[in-house]
This record gives sequence, C-alpha cells and structure tokens, in this order.
Amino acid sequence: MWPYYETEDWSVLPPELNRRFNPAFNMASIKQAINEAVERVRMPAPTRLRDLIRQIRAARTAAEERTVVNKECAYIRSTFREEDSVWRCRNIAKLLYIHMLGYPAHFGQLECLKLIASPRFTDKRIGYLGAMLLLDERQDVHLLITNCLKNDLNSSTQFVIGLALCTLGAIASPEMARDLAAEVERLMKSPNAYIRKKAALCAFRIIRRVPELMEMFLPATRSLLTEKNHGVLITGVTLITEMCENSIDTLNHFKKECGHREIVPNLVRILKNLILAGYSPEHDVSGVSDPFLQVKILRLLRILGRNDVDASEAMNDILAQVATNTETSKNVGNTILYETVLSIMDIKSESGLRVLAVNILGRFLLNNDKNIRYVALNTLLKTVYVDTSAVQRHRSTILECLKDPDVSIRRRAMELSFALVNSNNIRTMMKELLLFLERADPEFKAQCSSNIVMSAERFAPNKRWHLETLFKVLVAAGNYVRDDVVACTIQLISEAQAQQGYAVCALWRALERDTADKQPLAQVATWCIGEYGDLLLYGPPSEDIEAPVNLTEDEVIDVYQRLLWSPQNTVVTKQYTLLSLTKLSTRFQQGNEKIRQIIDTFGSNLHIELQQRGVEFSQLFRKYEHLRTALLERMPPMETAKPQANGIIGLVNGESEIEEDKTMILEQLPVAAPSDSSALLDLLGSSEFDTEIPAVVDNNTPVTAAPVINNNDLLDLLGGLDLSTPISAPPSFPQVQSTPQIFSPTNTSNFLVDGLLNSSPVQNEIPSLVAFDKLGLKIVLKLERPSETPDLLVINMLAQNVGSMELTEFLFQAAVPKTFQLQMLSPSGTVIPPSGQVTQVMKVTNINKAALRMRLRISYTGDSGPVLEQTEVNNFPPLAWQ
Repeated sequence: MWPYYETEDWSVLPPELNRRFNPAFNMASIKQAINEAVERVRMPAPTRLRDLIRQIRAARTAAEERTVVNKECAYIRSTFREEDSVWRCRNIAKLLYIHMLGYPAHFGQLECLKLIASPRFTDKRIGYLGAMLLLDERQDVHLLITNCLKNDLNSSTQFVIGLALCTLGAIASPEMARDLAAEVERLMKSPNAYIRKKAALCAFRIIRRVPELMEMFLPATRSLLTEKNHGVLITGVTLITEMCENSIDTLNHFKKECGHREIVPNLVRILKNLILAGYSPEHDVSGVSDPFLQVKILRLLRILGRNDVDASEAMNDILAQVATNTETSKNVGNTILYETVLSIMDIKSESGLRVLAVNILGRFLLNNDKNIRYVALNTLLKTVYVDTSAVQRHRSTILECLKDPDVSIRRRAMELSFALVNSNNIRTMMKELLLFLERADPEFKAQCSSNIVMSAERFAPNKRWHLETLFKVLVAAGNYVRDDVVACTIQLISEAQAQQGYAVCALWRALERDTADKQPLAQVATWCIGEYGDLLLYGPPSEDIEAPVNLTEDEVIDVYQRLLWSPQNTVVTKQYTLLSLTKLSTRFQQGNEKIRQIIDTFGSNLHIELQQRGVEFSQLFRKYEHLRTALLERMPPMETAKPQANGIIGLVNGESEIEEDKTMILEQLPVAAPSDSSALLDLLGSSEFDTEIPAVVDNNTPVTAAPVINNNDLLDLLGGLDLSTPISAPPSFPQVQSTPQIFSPTNTSNFLVDGLLNSSPVQNEIPSLVAFDKLGLKIVLKLERPSETPDLLVINMLAQNVGSMELTEFLFQAAVPKTFQLQMLSPSGTVIPPSGQVTQVMKVTNINKAALRMRLRISYTGDSGPVLEQTEVNNFPPLAWQ
C-alpha cells in the first residue's frame, strides 16, 4: 500500500508518508487511508495536467480545442460533487490552466477554499494560487478567505506564511486589508528574513490599495534600510518609495524626522558598496552587482532629492560615480544609467552633472537597440526644458534619428528637433526637417508642417526665406497641410509687400502643375494671384526670379477654368478659385467677358455655396457693374497674428523675444529662480502694445480713453490688440447694454465713456473671471475696487487643482501694459494638492482709466512633467477699470 523507503531517518519523509513511529497514527488515520485506497480503486485517476496540455496543443482547430476543454470541465465538475475527492488538487491545477486559456472557471472557487483549509502544504499552494487567479473583491466567496488567511499568517511554517502574504497582497479588498494590516505589520518585525521580505511586499500592495493605512507601517520601515539581506533591503526600499510618492507628509517624515544624516547617507553608502563590491554570484547580473537594488535606490534618491538642495548635494558624488563606473555593453548597465540620468535631472544637481547625464543620453542614441534609442529621445524631450545647450550638442545625432525605420523613434526625433530650433540654427534645421517632411508618412505631415510654420514664424531671418519655406511646406505636405498653415501663408504674403511680386510668380509656377494632391497650395496660389494678378502680367520683373514669367490673360483664365472644372478639386478650393477669378476681372486689362461667362455657369451649380457665389458675382458684371472695381480692390495688409507654439517650440530654445520697444512691464516673483529670467521675458510675447489701448466696453464696441476722437476710430475693432494667444473660456459677467442713441452718428466716443461711468461700481459687484481652465488647473480672478482708492484694482488669484494628481513648483506670473502699475504679493504656496488651491494677491494701479489687459504665464510640474502655459486676458468687465 505504501512505498518502501530505504532510510534510517524517517523524519525526512513527508508527513502523509511517515506512518512509522508516528504517534498520530491512530484508527482515524487508518480509516482515512483505507477510504483513499478504496476511492482510487473505485474512481480511475483523472488525466494529469501534462496530458491535458498535450491534448489541447494537439487540437488543430478552435472547435476541437473547445471540445477537449468542455469534456475536461465536465469531468472536473463531476469530481467536485464528491465531498472527499483525493484528486481535488490535480483538478484545480487543470482548471487554472483552462482559466489561463480564457475559458470560464468560476465554478472552482469554493474548491480553492477547501484546498486552502487543507493541512497539506501542496494543497495550500494550489489553493492559494487558484484564489489569486479566480477570486476578486467582487465575488462573495472572497469574504470567506479572510479567516483562512489570518490562521495561516500565524502558522509556524514560513512557507505557509509566505503563501498567505502573497495572496493577501494580490486579492486584498479594502475591508480585508484593514482586518489583516496589523498581522502584516507584526510579521514585518519577524526575525525570519524570508517572512520580513514577504510582509514588506504585502504592505506595499496594501498601501497602494488603502493609502490611509500607511501610518501603521511607518515604525516598521525604519529598520528595513539597515538590513544585510538583499531581498529584505530591496522590498524595504520599494515600500518607502511608494510611501513617499503617495504622501507628502510621509516624505517629510523621512526627510525631517529621520533626517538627511540618516536616510540619504545610508542609501548613498549602500549604493557605493554595490558599485565597489567585487563579483558576487548571488546578486550578479551580467557582471553588475544587484542591478535591481541599484535601480530602486536611485529612484528613492530621486524622490528624496527633488526640490531639496541639501539632499541633492549629498548624492551628487555617488551619482557621478554610478554614471562613470557602470558598464554600458549590456542592457543591465544601460538600465542603471537611465535611472541615474533621471535622478540627475530631477534633483538640484550641479551643471556639470547635468551635462554628463545628457552625454549619456547622447550615447544611448548611438545604440543599436531601438528601445534604448527611443528611451533616450523620450528623456531628452523632457531634459531639453532644463538644459537646452547641452542637448544642442547632440543635434546631428537627433536629426539622424529622423531616418530611423521605427515610426516611434521618428516621431520622438521630430518633436525633439522642433524643440531645438532657434535663430542660430534655423536654416540648417529647416533644411533637414523639410527633407523629412517630403518622405514622411502621412500621419506625420500635418503636425510636422504646422510646427515648421510656427518655427519659421518665430525665427525666420528675413521675409524672403520665410516665404520660400512656407511654399516648400505646401508642396511637400500636400493635402495633409492644416488650415492654419494656409492662413499663415496668406497673411505673410499680405504683409510682405516687397515680396508680393516674387510670391505671385512662384505660386503661379506651382499652380500650372497638377495640384490635385496639393489643395492647400492651390488655395494659397489662387488667393495670391487674385490679389496681385496685375503684378504677374504687367508688373516689373523681379531681379531675383530665375526666369521671368511671360503670360497672357487667356493662359491664366485657362488654368483657372481647368481648376474649376476638375472633379478632383475640393469645394473649398473652387470657392477660392471662383473669388480669385472674379477679382482678376479688375486686375486684367482685357478678358472680362470670358471671366463673366465662366462665373455665369456656376449660377446653376449643384453645390449651394458655389451656386450662391456664382449668382452674386454675376451681378457684379451686370446690375452692380459700377461697384465691382471698388468692391474687389486689393485687401489691406493683414494684422500679424503669430501662431502659438504647442508647448515645445519657442519655450525651450533659449531665445527671448524681448525688444527695446516692448511696452509691457513684468513683475517677477521673488521666489522665482534666476535661471528663469529668459523664460520670464517671453511673457512679453509677440504683442506690440500701444500706450493708448482700446477700452473694450463689450464684445463688439471698443472705445478709447483719449480726450477727443472721431467716430471713425470705432471701426478699428481690433486696433492694438494681439489675438495670437487664445483666451480661456470667456467669463460670465453682465454686459453693458447700449441704447440705439449711443450709436447714432451725432454722438462721440466721449459720450460713450460718460454713459458708462455714470454707474458707480460697488466693490463687491465686480464679477469674477475664469482666466485659465486646462489640464486640471483652473485659475479664477476675483476683482475688488476699494472705495477709498478708486484707481486701485485688487485682483485675488485663486488657482484650483481640479485633477487627481498633485501639482508642484507652481508659479504664476503676470504682465500689464506700461500705462499700469502692477504689484504682486507672495503666493500662499507652490504645491497644489488634488482639490486644493493656492491664492495670490495682485494690485493694479490704473490712473488713466484705460481698459485693462493682462498676459499670464503659468508653470508647474504635473504627472507628465513640466508644463508651461501662456494666455491673455483682455475681457475684464468695465467695472474693473472705469
């Protein structure tokens, strides 16, 4: 019945086989053994797990596989109906494999509990494994396992305790975690290193599940960093890292109560021993001593040294040693170097150390492994905000990554390349980026073309080069060009009067070719020819044009007719072309009759927009012939509205837009770092503010605060305003209702102002403004006018974190025109927790009673890294400044 063992020491046998000289071997045990033997004889042994795996793998079709699985599941169900099945452990093992294949296995949950309650370790092992895979907190069976876990946590066998701790960490619900947290905290102080390691890992999972239990484990974590056992040490570092990341109070506890003299030097000492230690077969991976522990320690040092000068200074030397002594021939060493770079860039490290970190990333770009190259580009994209000059040294390597066959690497290289563009390298960078745009996949063309336009707008050396670049973008990107590129190109042609002759000739050459796949180019070309067609035919030849254009009016009209008749052109392109052709009737000396005939054909077009234009334009050749020349004259130069960068271009390239004639006055907070001075100057932006600023009464009626002006000045609705920066969601404040008499021609703008000033504002009646609402950050400006000082406006800035992540390094900056005086008091803090807020008071003195405008720059560090946003508020209610 029992196998025969040739041994003198019966204690080495498993308990279920050690029947000889066993005091517990009584009549009950004999009865159980007899029942098991009878069970084996009565019921044949089920299929073994390896045989089931072999059958499933041998299935040729999915249907055949389902047949095998269903047959086995039916057999397992039948065995579960037996109360004392000796094959429960084997059946649960097979059921877990079936569950891993994606088939339902929920009917085995109660059987897992029976195995967990078994005294055998082999049964417990399968039972706990099944519980981790089949149970979750949504199942009612989940509640029954708590008592079993508590019993096993008090077991005398370390491996049973380890199983219970692993299961608790995997499936613990908040209620179960609260019930058993005290047991886990007790086991963290166990003299057994194996149990301490398992308990620390379980505490890590409990804290992630129930953060409010963190305080319970704090006393037990103090001794974890002094452990000699590597397993306990790495779990202790992991636990402390999780605590510090999730709680500012816990981070301050480890910094202040434990003190830098304890925790940071202790971590530095451990890391130094790992670097200088010789070969250790226990912890060696590819010649590197315990790389997992090194990575965990570097990550904890990064958290402790963030925004802390003293802690950063204590770890500068060890970070330099790790960066210079780590082997880079294997991925293990590259992993440690990557964590070292992140730590150097995140703490208050020395400038030389930052350069070393950037050089390591530059070396990563030359690695053959595309994953390492991607990581390097991704990290450089974050690092470029910190040290642009160091990243510029690797510009050529970054540009080479634009040719990488991997699409993810090309995308990151493109974003990083635009971040490196400045006035010194604009020509070289644009040349490479235009080549990239020509051969880029369609998914890249839209973003790449828009970024090229924004870079050229910001750093173009001259108008001619700027125009050439935009034309190349229109040709290379084709139909993937966004609408903003078309608008920017038209605006540039309009304002660059000296280059209009060159532009119309260059665009005509492009229009002569097939433009079916370049609709935006056709739109820009037809607009330009419609405005400046006389320069194309009758203007003086430009000296810098390679070959003069010799055309007749009929040739131009024929090209226009081809564009209008082509079914491949979009309706928008035909709208541009039809309007341009109408304008050419006033630019050409002859050919009006042929133009009129083409336009008349669109009076019955199937598309309603084209039909409407055809009917209306036809009237300009008949009933309103006398108005055609005046209506279709050249448009005046458009006002500059420079596009805003998408958070990369213009913010990290080290360039400043400040000029001598800028009239904005910026007050920088005293808490700002000196290195932010160039970034603060960008707050003056591209707006060229006048000393006489229109005072916006409502959304449609601006007036000026000058003593006497004509009513004609009211037509300049946008005079002096820079609309390049999009304003946040408009605030809800009551608009001033103007009566029809106010807008009568006999009234003056002084009368408008007087009518508005009659309503004496009360301090508490000024509505608030929502100046910024984006990415989980909402900034509200509350306005007050003290009655004793009518020239003073007190603005209470309230920054609210409506997101779920903490915002750190929050910095709020403001600028006003020079006719105002701005005083900014210190903020209430620089860290905004979730659902928290920071306040700051600004005082604006407005002696001239001019309309208030304010440009804001908001910077903070969120979950995805540093964020820098800029907006302009020019819709203050009249009660705030009158």
